[in-house]
Amino acid sequence: MVPLCAEPVAITALGGAMKLLRLISAVLLGLSLFACSDSSGPSITTTASSGPADKSASPVAAKPRVGLVMKTLTNPFFVEMEKGARRAESELGIELLVKTAAQETSIEQQILLVNDLTAAKVDAIVIAPGDSQRLIPALKKAADAGIKIVNIDNRLDAQAVKQAGLAPVPFVSVDNHAGAYKAARFLVQDVSAPTQAAIIEGIRSADNARQRMEGARRGLLENKAVTVVASETANWKIDEAYEVSKAIFAKHPQVKIVFAANDMMALGVLKYLQDSKREGVKLAGYDALAEALAEVKAGRLTATVDQQAAEQGFQGVALALKLARGEAVPPETVIDTRLVTAAAQP
Repeated sequence: MVPLCAEPVAITALGGAMKLLRLISAVLLGLSLFACSDSSGPSITTTASSGPADKSASPVAAKPRVGLVMKTLTNPFFVEMEKGARRAESELGIELLVKTAAQETSIEQQILLVNDLTAAKVDAIVIAPGDSQRLIPALKKAADAGIKIVNIDNRLDAQAVKQAGLAPVPFVSVDNHAGAYKAARFLVQDVSAPTQAAIIEGIRSADNARQRMEGARRGLLENKAVTVVASETANWKIDEAYEVSKAIFAKHPQVKIVFAANDMMALGVLKYLQDSKREGVKLAGYDALAEALAEVKAGRLTATVDQQAAEQGFQGVALALKLARGEAVPPETVIDTRLVTAAAQP
């Protein structure tokens, strides 16, 4: 076998074999020159070329990321709110990050959740704040980082927002005052004799709790035969409402009308009424939870207010996406409330 870098072979044969040998020599000479080409020539790689890029192909754009911060998932109201937000995620093509605190009173935990989403550099945060003031510094930090903010359910305190230097935050909710007013008016519409009433409030630092308390008080007192003898907070909780109602009835045993600012508290009051075998008390709640609707149908709860939790979740996420895209949104989106009674079921 002839080495690829060997010198050209000399041909000395005679006669008729000369032509054949000359041909063989020429072939070997050509191979030798090819293999021993100058090493400074162009290098050759064995990696296959991918060919020209396909101009029609483009990278897949990342989905906008929206964080949803709620008070808790122990209250079915917020479970419904998440369902609406998940529907927005599916229909609008976003990535939704749902964060919830352990309880509706876990404000410090909500603050940490906002900080986590800020660190994660989401495009927008939709928040149902447990407190109308204490979340504002964390939200200001998020806004300073370029994150869009949407407020749902419980309104942030406008004066505190302004003082913090935070731009006005779009708000999505219902008219809580009007919803509570409708329920209270329904409770007292047939009252003609002097009657005592009580209000079970939500967290007093929350704007929606204040609005519902004021709406209920107005509705109750429009009937001149009604006197509100107690208005106490149970912090949105079923067990606290049980204990608060127990204390109220111990002090005011003639109370015949109770408005509770959410259904969880209404269920706590109802449990106390059943355990103490008190009858003839008209009770209204707020939220239209499945358990409350069943009690309305059974005649044990006089009324509740449907504030369309799922729609609040959907609209909040939809507005957040618009803000992230640089679109203008209304400063306030009001969703209708519906009074639910035995005669007017959803």
